[in-house]
Amino acid sequence: MCNKKKSSLNHGFVLILFGVLIGLFIKLFVFDILNVSGVSMEPNVKDKSSVIVGKLSFGLVKPFGDDLIIQWGSPKPDDIILYYYNNKTVIKRCVAVAGDTLEFSAFQGYSVCAGENTIPLKESQYQRLKHNSVVPEGMIFAVGDNYAESIDSRDYGFVSEKNILGKVLFR
Repeated sequence: MCNKKKSSLNHGFVLILFGVLIGLFIKLFVFDILNVSGVSMEPNVKDKSSVIVGKLSFGLVKPFGDDLIIQWGSPKPDDIILYYYNNKTVIKRCVAVAGDTLEFSAFQGYSVCAGENTIPLKESQYQRLKHNSVVPEGMIFAVGDNYAESIDSRDYGFVSEKNILGKVLFR
């Protein structure tokens, strides 16, 4: 009778351990639920809201890292993506991908046109970016939906596709 009870406890422990390992695998490599902090993506992604990120959207993410082990896809314009910048996880919208044309204007204020998006720029952003008429290979141009409050590619330049950790699937 004692052996049956011990065997039953061992079986239960193995099932719990297996469940924890599967959960950890899913969190590290497949999906993640993140809380948004900041207003840079408002009104589409609100401050303090939660988002579900598909980590397998573009490749296999290095566990506890800030880049991809293997890449098999790239974001498309209008995707809301997750990437690392300055040791922080950042959520922004991809507005242009490698090979896309960027048209800069200094007429009635500074702006950049990427596809159908006309994005306002500060003079310092315009001066920094105006010589980049095409998004370089392996890079994207990502901005927050709240142009006035977002720190994004207009400030720190293009984002490497290798640093993109996933795509926001649900908000």
